[in-house]
Amino acid sequence: MTRKRKTARPQTSTGHNLLIDAGFSTRAVHAGEDRLRYADSITTPIVQTSTYAFKNSKDVEDYTKHKKARFEYGRYGNPTEQVAARRLAALTGAEDCVVFSSGMSAIITTILAFVRSNDHIVITDDAYKKTLEFCSRYLLRFGVDCTIVPFGDYEAIDKAIRPNTRFIFSESPTNPYLNIFDLNVLKKIAKKHNVLTMIDATFSTPINQRPLEWGVDLELHSCTKYLAGHNDILAGAVMGRKELVDQIRALHKAIGGVIDPHCCYLLLRGLKTFPLRMKVHNETAMAVAEFLEKHPLIQRVYYPGLKSHPHYKIAKQQMTGFGGVVSFDIKGTLNNAKRFLDNLKLCYIAPSLGGVETLITHPATVSYYDISRKERYALGITDTLIRLAVGIENKDDIIADLDQALRKSIRRK
Repeated sequence: MTRKRKTARPQTSTGHNLLIDAGFSTRAVHAGEDRLRYADSITTPIVQTSTYAFKNSKDVEDYTKHKKARFEYGRYGNPTEQVAARRLAALTGAEDCVVFSSGMSAIITTILAFVRSNDHIVITDDAYKKTLEFCSRYLLRFGVDCTIVPFGDYEAIDKAIRPNTRFIFSESPTNPYLNIFDLNVLKKIAKKHNVLTMIDATFSTPINQRPLEWGVDLELHSCTKYLAGHNDILAGAVMGRKELVDQIRALHKAIGGVIDPHCCYLLLRGLKTFPLRMKVHNETAMAVAEFLEKHPLIQRVYYPGLKSHPHYKIAKQQMTGFGGVVSFDIKGTLNNAKRFLDNLKLCYIAPSLGGVETLITHPATVSYYDISRKERYALGITDTLIRLAVGIENKDDIIADLDQALRKSIRRK
């Protein structure tokens, strides 16, 4: 972990720069807020309205002629949403940010904002299943071609770029194998071909890896996960240079994937404890990964903090923590994997991550149930692959639960 971080100096579209030189935890609590708020409240109020009234016709003209900044209609902005966007920009070191109703809404709107008919994009094969599905299937309806390249094959990425390629899209870390993209190499390839770069950084969070600081153009997050952190909202965000975010915002207003004010309030609340939670997630996941790697009933563990991970060196260079997700293959068969899940007492079987509760999922039967076993294995999704997202419970309790469930997964004669 040799790279020294820069101090983020976001310049949002509103010119709001509260506490831009403060530490990360201070920004997580205060950034984006005015010092004085409605009714002198400490927390940002929930402005639960769909539209906003003008005082008179002059007020309308001042707004339409850009003499006065204000709100008009809920799809075009909300005071609570604006604070959430400012804070996320401050935490990622971005000039600007747009918040969405879900992570997929953020991804799809961002992609559509930068392509037109006869364009081409490049995406890695280890991207989220629904992202790959949208790019490889639905974009074809708009006359946009997509090349899927093996993750980590930078030569293949370089060769896949055409004159009409608009951007390279990937994730870091990826799901479920937690592969780490070498952002230095990505930047060089993109600069060579003059194409944009987009990284879904949901798994790393702004604590562990900050793509914008490595020259990536746009950073995307499912705020549903670590940023909100309590498994109680859906939200997404994209951040980057203002000129790029403005293009996304324009399409966002037309498509309408807006986040509601109450969700923004919960997102802001989650962000206040985000640095504290991530410290626990990082430490617990590391301990769990080390425990599992030594366990006699585990075949292989995938965690970028382990020296056995193929991208360990890149992770050490470009990350300051390795995240709260650990993937692993247990020994045995599909039935062993099912028995393991059924015997868990603390961990919940659920397809998400980043919350305070420890969640565990079996990709073969939860995410890839609709394709054949042969197709699953071609994607690397084995019968015994498990993805664990540690919460903030005591790490010894999580380890004990995994241990007892693993031992019960082997049926004794």
